[in-house]
Amino acid sequence: MELILKKDVENLGFTDDIVTVKNGYGRNFLIPQGHAVLATPSAKKVLAEMLKQRAFKEKKSIDDAKSQADKLNGIEIKITAKTGEGDKLFGSVTNADLAEALEKEGVSIDKKYISVAGGAVKRTGQYDATVRFHREVISNLSFDVVAEAKPANKTKSEPKPEAKQDATPEAEAE
Repeated sequence: MELILKKDVENLGFTDDIVTVKNGYGRNFLIPQGHAVLATPSAKKVLAEMLKQRAFKEKKSIDDAKSQADKLNGIEIKITAKTGEGDKLFGSVTNADLAEALEKEGVSIDKKYISVAGGAVKRTGQYDATVRFHREVISNLSFDVVAEAKPANKTKSEPKPEAKQDATPEAEAE
């Protein structure tokens, strides 16, 4: 029995594929569940026309994705983050932070389409990420994670605890 798949079916095929299955599988499972329809000559013609139209629309979306990927090539991204001892970060830099940095540079991309190599970044340095604009247009991006400049207030805050320590022995002496 020849069927046209309306949904992706695991171990069988993808949407809009024409597949041959046993009669019982098609009649009792695929068609009633809405996963497939019979591949009649008229349904095949409709499918062919729909695939032509989709190919034209997809070509336009691929061109748009390529133009956005070209914008990404000239951009240098530096993400500042608070650091502790050495080059360890407080928290981490994720694909959401990278999406926000790209938004500031004028490239709008959803965070779910950004994949940082190794997951979340926990140290300063240079890292790579993969940005998927379209299933056929994937671009690589290098970005730097740099330490946030430490404020001068750090030295002023140190004497205050010493003053408190000096005050506590006097309080004990009374």
